[in-house]
Parts: sequence; structure tokens; C-alpha cells
Amino acid sequence: MSDLQIFGSVKVGERGQIVIPKDAREAFDINPGDILLVLGHGKRGIIIMKADLVKEITLKILGSRDQSDDKNAI
Repeated sequence: MSDLQIFGSVKVGERGQIVIPKDAREAFDINPGDILLVLGHGKRGIIIMKADLVKEITLKILGSRDQSDDKNAI
């Protein structure tokens, strides 16, 4: 998959719900029951990410920071 893909458009329903296109769900392995985070930037829009991916990235950042803190302590 290339860096940028367009999966189509979605319409926001009365209750603010959208349906993630099937191709996007398959490309990003989004399954029923998965938790998604909705992040926003006032000028740039919104990002929808799988929560487990955000957790993985956070642990990598914190893990590398812990290791660098250990090196500084020596």
C-alpha cells in the first residue's frame, strides 16, 4: 500500500456515526470490537487510529526514553 490512499467518502449520520469503507477496514485490519482513537487538530482535521497501535508506539517511545535515562545515570 502506498503512503496515501483514498478509500472513498462517507456520510455522517444523524448520531454522528460513519461507516469505515470495507477496503480501509481490510487494509488497516480493523475488526468489530476494535477500539479506535479519534484525534483532532484545529486546522488540519482528524485522525482515526487503532488504540493498540497508539499503545505500541507509546511503549516504544517510553521504552527508548527509559533506556536513554539509564545511560545518563551511569
